[in-house]
Amino acid sequence: MRALLEGHGVRLTRRLGQHFMHDGRVLDRMVSMAELRPDTPVLEIGPGLGPLTERLLAQGCRVLAIEKDARLAELLRQRLGPREELELVVDDALAFLRREQRDWRPWVVVSNLPYSVASPLLVEMAGLPQRPRRLVVTVQAEVADRLMARGGESAYGLLSLLVQRSYEPRQRFRIPAACFFPVPRVDSACVVLERCEPERVPEALHGVFLRLVRRAFSQRRKQMFKLLRSEWPESLLVRAFDAVGLSREVRGEAVTLEQYVALARELSA
Repeated sequence: MRALLEGHGVRLTRRLGQHFMHDGRVLDRMVSMAELRPDTPVLEIGPGLGPLTERLLAQGCRVLAIEKDARLAELLRQRLGPREELELVVDDALAFLRREQRDWRPWVVVSNLPYSVASPLLVEMAGLPQRPRRLVVTVQAEVADRLMARGGESAYGLLSLLVQRSYEPRQRFRIPAACFFPVPRVDSACVVLERCEPERVPEALHGVFLRLVRRAFSQRRKQMFKLLRSEWPESLLVRAFDAVGLSREVRGEAVTLEQYVALARELSA
């Protein structure tokens, strides 16, 4: 990878979170966990030099690869050549998802997500009205902990709730830093997230649910009831907390997703 980049005069930038997976065994495991079939539409964000892209194409998949760095996109075009089953787009993936009105429901996302935008990308995908059916993504190990965490666990927080409202965490495995070039300062993990059917937060409650969880974690160490008083009348909060069976002293990290949904329903009544 170093020789290829240097040969084309490409210098990586830490700002874009560019760390390329080079361990073939890890890449093969990711593809296996994605449970792909021929002609499965696959979204890959940040293909870099394309080792994962090659494996996805070898499965017979139709791949949409979004690469922000135009230099890497051109290098990837040269390496793979023109292929009918590959669409390579030079764009910011977050802006692309917000702009494109696609039905992503048949799609599977398989990506080594850039560290710098992994969390916003996952939250964006979880909020899409027609979201992908499965996400198999590599993120920092700390982010993976948050994605997998349940209420009451130390890693549980806003990211857990914003993603788990739409996706069920299924599997994860840790990836040593040495599997990447350049070597990052932290370990990573691959997680598999499966779309919830039906969605855990009814559409009518989306707005209240988002207000609720964002306010509940706006100051993590404060009691949730006190934080919510800036959004709702205290009398309404008292009735809602009593109906859900929550203490006035509870903090946001101790409240489960199901309890947040129930609370949002009471606050919407």
